[in-house]
Amino acid sequence: MSGITGPPAVAPTAPGRLPLIGHGHQLARRPLEFMNALREQGSVVRILIGPTAAYVVTDPAVTRRVLVTEVDAFAKGGKIIDALRVFFGDGLATIADGDLHMKHRRLMQPMFNKAHIATRGDVMISHVRAATEAWAEGVPRDTYEDMNDLTLSTFLVALFGSGLPGQVEREFQSLMPAIMRGTIRQTILPTWVTKLPLPANRAHERRVARLRALVDQAIDHHRAHLASAGPTAPPAGCPAHQDDAPPGDGAAQSGLFSTLLTADDPQTGPLSRQQLQDEAITLLTGAIETTGTTLAWTLYEISRDPAVERRLHAELDAVCGGRPLRQEDLGSLPYMRSVLKEAMRMYGPAWLVTRTTTRPVVLDGVPIPAGADVVYSPYVHQHDPEVYTDPSSFDPGRWDPERAKGINRSSFLAFGDGRRKCIGEEFAWTELLIVLATVVQRWRLTLASAPPRPQAIVTVKPDRLSMTPRPRTPGKAPARTGQPV
Repeated sequence: MSGITGPPAVAPTAPGRLPLIGHGHQLARRPLEFMNALREQGSVVRILIGPTAAYVVTDPAVTRRVLVTEVDAFAKGGKIIDALRVFFGDGLATIADGDLHMKHRRLMQPMFNKAHIATRGDVMISHVRAATEAWAEGVPRDTYEDMNDLTLSTFLVALFGSGLPGQVEREFQSLMPAIMRGTIRQTILPTWVTKLPLPANRAHERRVARLRALVDQAIDHHRAHLASAGPTAPPAGCPAHQDDAPPGDGAAQSGLFSTLLTADDPQTGPLSRQQLQDEAITLLTGAIETTGTTLAWTLYEISRDPAVERRLHAELDAVCGGRPLRQEDLGSLPYMRSVLKEAMRMYGPAWLVTRTTTRPVVLDGVPIPAGADVVYSPYVHQHDPEVYTDPSSFDPGRWDPERAKGINRSSFLAFGDGRRKCIGEEFAWTELLIVLATVVQRWRLTLASAPPRPQAIVTVKPDRLSMTPRPRTPGKAPARTGQPV
């Protein structure tokens, strides 16, 4: 592996391109198969999206150079980022590299520290319990929709506090899937097509405008909630939240977004309304698409493997017994965490990510001009048979500490890497564990539809997934030894 420098070579061009649209038809019709097959062409493969060339990196070691060791040569950008920027604006996920990105990350960091998130844990657990206890025994449910609705509503409670109008929440749930589909459409079509006054383009613009109006309502609701709770004195080093505040304290009950509403940069002052909108939309999209999809696939895989299900139940019963889950239990569920991590490995979350070269580079011997799109796929890396034995099999045991030592960290990119690594990783794990533990503690789900097939939109989602809930009685907790199960 020659890395980012080396003797120039010509990047192989993927087979099957068509005039005008390049490889767009393959990305639209069979994206996962197309991307996975590129590994056979080389570590850096040229594809065409319309008339524009992009360079796909198929080797995780080379991708690490793009994200970490040579990051200044590869800026956040490309067609996917350009399409996301239409409705993200300059949120943390899409804002250009540089001082502004670092400022936003610094202002948002307190929102996602472990102690701050823990103040919302029991509120989130209570919300998930109430929502899932309403399920009807023996009645099939759309599990993918359930998990997306549940993760959205749970995240809204964590982000904006309680009492968000139901109409606002319902509109979020109906708008987001349509917006994400429109974004993918804008990514794979030539730019000139997406700028035409076509009905689909106009509908996408209307949905984005409506989303921003809804975010404004949520922000105003949260401001009012903070005002009614009364002033709180933030500690030094944290612009918005007192991490050790008691449960009844206004700051602890106000939601994570209070961090941004009260943040005040010494040089530029507080965030503008536009910036607050951008960050809220970025957070919501990440919470819905990635977390909901991971949970849906996890529940499906658990239902397929009795051994995984038994081990999961045994761990959960040993920790909780017959009582409800608590925030402090989350650190004692290592096998559940492995189950979730294996679902992330197999199915996403994001399947395609882009960067733009800031200068001419030679990447693993292949010359790439300045301003070119460089693409990598976490899905491809996480299905690499040289890293993962039998990558198409669901095997949570591969994340047991001893076995996991043999897995190169560069090949697992569910949260990205480097300075643009997902800032919400800690929150994502908290929400994933809360939802899965609460569901598994109360219900056993069995497949009621044909086995789902992976479908690449923004995440790798199931094309269909209907499951039937049956009540489950937790076992009695054994005597605790002080060690996690």
